Amino acid sequence: MTDTVLIAGASGIVGSAAAEVFSQEGWSVLGLARKPIAQQGVTPVAADLLDPASLQAAVAGLKPTQVILSSWLRQATEAENIRVNSAMVRNILDALRPAQSVRHVALVTGLKHYLGPFEAYGKGTLPQTPFREDQARLDIENFYYAQEDEVFAAAARDGFAWGVHRPHTIIGKAVGNAMNMGTTLAVYATICRETGRAVRFPGSATQWNSLTDMTDAHLLARHLLWAMTTPAAANEAFNVVNGDVFRWKWMWPRLAHWFGIEAEEFDGVVRPLEQQMADDAPIWRDIATRHHLVEPDIDRLISAWHTDADLGRPIEVVTDMTKSRKLGFALYQPTDEAFFALFDQLRRERLIP
Repeated sequence: MTDTVLIAGASGIVGSAAAEVFSQEGWSVLGLARKPIAQQGVTPVAADLLDPASLQAAVAGLKPTQVILSSWLRQATEAENIRVNSAMVRNILDALRPAQSVRHVALVTGLKHYLGPFEAYGKGTLPQTPFREDQARLDIENFYYAQEDEVFAAAARDGFAWGVHRPHTIIGKAVGNAMNMGTTLAVYATICRETGRAVRFPGSATQWNSLTDMTDAHLLARHLLWAMTTPAAANEAFNVVNGDVFRWKWMWPRLAHWFGIEAEEFDGVVRPLEQQMADDAPIWRDIATRHHLVEPDIDRLISAWHTDADLGRPIEVVTDMTKSRKLGFALYQPTDEAFFALFDQLRRERLIP
C-alpha cells in the first residue's frame, strides 16, 4: 500500500519542495493550501487551517499516513502569532483524528527556536553556537514552542510519531511567501543591474564577517522523507542545514557575479533592503513588462523585512547537524550552488529576466 503524505502549506517554499520530492519517490501526495497551486503528482486540497468546520469537510475521507506541517501566518505581535499558529496545528490534527490513519507528523519550524521571535530576535541571553537540539528553550514566549506543544499533545493522545525540523534560512522558490531570501536577492540584483544602481550588502558587519549556514528547500524535503522512514529518527527534533559554512563577504560578490554585476565592498554601514527597495515597485513593474515576466507585483516576490532580519543579526549563527549525521542522514548541498539553482529556476519560469 502506498503511503500518503498530507502537506499543510503545499504552495510555500517548504511545502512545494516536499511535494516534489515525495511525489518523485512514489508517494501519494495531498497538497493542502487555502488556494492550492497546480503541482505535478499532487492532489490539491483547498482548506483554511483557521476554519475548523471547512477544514474537517475538506479532509473527510482522506487517510494520510504522514503529515507535514509547513504553514504559518505572520501576525502583528508574538501573542497573536502564538494564538493563530498554534490553532492551525491543533485544527488540522483534530480534523484528521477521526480517520485514525496518521502514523507520523513532521513540524517544520526554524532557528527562531534558538534566536527568539521577531519581537526579540537575536536579543537577550542566547544559546552558544553552534546551536544544538538539546539546548533548552529560551525563557520567552515563542510560537514555535506553542506549535511543538500542540504536536506533542496530539501525539501522546493519538499515538503517532513526531518529528520537529529546524532549518536555517531556506533557499527555494515560492510566490507570495512571507520569508523568501533567495527570490528577494534575485529581484534586488536584477533591479540593480537594470538601473545601474550599486549592489550594496544590506546587513550587519557581524553577518558580513562571521560564519553562517543556510538550508536548501529540497535538502529539507529529503530530510523530512528520511526522518519519516527511519525508525531511529522518530520522536526527535533535528536541525537541518546544507552542511557547509560561509561568510557573506565571500557569498555576496558570488551572487552578484551570477547576475553579471559587481558588488560594492561592504563599508560597515547597514543599508536595509526595506529602505533600498522602498520605491522599487514601479521599477519592477516596468522590468516585468519589458521582459515579459509572469509576476509584475514586486510584493509577491520579495520579503525585504525578513532578509533584513537575517542579514542584520548582531550574532554569529551556525547550526550543528551531529544528531542527523549519527543517525545516517548524509546529504550535503553547497549553499552557493543552491542559490544558483534557484536563480536558474526563477529565470526558466520567467520570474526574473
